Amino acid sequence: MKRKLKNHELNRINVEAFKKATKIPVIVVLDNIRSLNNIGSVFRTADAFLIEAIYLCGITAKPPHKDIHKTALGATDSVDWRYFKTTNDAVEKLKNNGVIIVSIEQVEEAIPLQAFEVKPKQKYALVFGNEVKGVQQDIVNQSEYCLEIPQFGTKHSLNISVSVGVVLWEFVKKTKLL
Repeated sequence: MKRKLKNHELNRINVEAFKKATKIPVIVVLDNIRSLNNIGSVFRTADAFLIEAIYLCGITAKPPHKDIHKTALGATDSVDWRYFKTTNDAVEKLKNNGVIIVSIEQVEEAIPLQAFEVKPKQKYALVFGNEVKGVQQDIVNQSEYCLEIPQFGTKHSLNISVSVGVVLWEFVKKTKLL
């Protein structure tokens, strides 16, 4: 029988060490996310995978908020974040800084997530859209790439927090940490 590890045995870093650690060159852009629990979950996932930052855009709520904190479990303290009045403002700033914009959206000629080639040392902004409407069309139009998570069942979408976990894990696998 295998013994479950206790929290102190997991060798997790503290917030100070997280801030100093080399990050995966990814910025998660949340395009008008309504659910505070989804936002908190994204923070927690970004912490787990050492993601550089989260950009909260439009109606996306920002910390501090008790419902974000409930699922983030303190990750709002470790993961850097910024708020932008519009997603377009965030995308414009990122593009001006040489960041590749990648929308996670079902569009014509979308690249299956597993087929996307992550370039070493290139910084990416991964845009995740509203729970109902997805990524705004004008943001899709500004994206260098659109990636789609392959799905095989009757549903045509995943919860945004699940999508973030799947996509970030794929990017982590394709970078230096593994």
